[in-house]
Amino acid sequence: MEKEIGIIGLGRMGLGLGRRLLKKGWNVFGYDPSEEARKRAQESGIEVFEDLEFLCGSFSNQKLLWIMVPHTAVGEVIEKLKPHLVEGDIVIDGGNSFYKDSMKRAELLKSLGVHFLDVGVSGGIWGEEQGYCLMVGGEEEVFKRIEPLFKDLAYETQGYAYLGPSGAGHFVKMVHNGIEYGMMEAIAEGFELMSASPFGLDLSEVARVFTMGSVIRSWLIDLTYKALKDFRNLEGLEPYVEDSGEGRWTVQTAVELGVPLWVIGDSLFVRFRSRQNNSFRDRLLAALRYEFGGHRVKKKDE
Repeated sequence: MEKEIGIIGLGRMGLGLGRRLLKKGWNVFGYDPSEEARKRAQESGIEVFEDLEFLCGSFSNQKLLWIMVPHTAVGEVIEKLKPHLVEGDIVIDGGNSFYKDSMKRAELLKSLGVHFLDVGVSGGIWGEEQGYCLMVGGEEEVFKRIEPLFKDLAYETQGYAYLGPSGAGHFVKMVHNGIEYGMMEAIAEGFELMSASPFGLDLSEVARVFTMGSVIRSWLIDLTYKALKDFRNLEGLEPYVEDSGEGRWTVQTAVELGVPLWVIGDSLFVRFRSRQNNSFRDRLLAALRYEFGGHRVKKKDE
């Protein structure tokens, strides 16, 4: 196969993918609506285009395009690409799209004679140097045809797998991120308990020793140690935690399939709770305790 690829979306992940492929001998074309993102990519050696039409016209043969944008923008990108696609082209969505949307997009592009792979990508900003974990869904024959791409991107050349038909890659990545929610919540709860202990624990030292041969050692524990050092035991950080969609989709899918997910569900709801500055629920609980037991309530002006 020709080692040339177009990457649409040159943010942290798209740029990291492009840089890694450059080091592996790929000819990398790039597009991003942001001039700043294009400039960074160009400085990295990526051949940048200001228009999707020109990017698509740069290929010597059939096109291999990797979309790396937020899931809310994938549909729009595909619509803009459609006039420039020809039979046999391959489009990859490497973002965190909902697996049912990926199944629909595969059917849409199939009607044009264009192949579509949905690829879950894990590894974050560290993937550029260490390699990524890649979860691939779509036509197996297409996967095999471009397998050298995944091998070049993957962690230790083996961090990828073909998992099934369209939607399978993003389904597995969705569940992967749901598991991540639960693991992160368990770590956060444990360290919160230790922060309340009577021993004046040095939490960064606790995290450090957890990285050294413990049963719970992991990359997330490594990052816990790094976070406690970088943010001085989290001083100055607001207790506000976002979610990017995958945790919600995991819980919603669990409801559809009738699969109980207590830990992942709770970890998602805890993130919602972190955004409540003036919880109606907590105020009602305080009022109920007063009504049935005469327990003291704390008023705002106290």
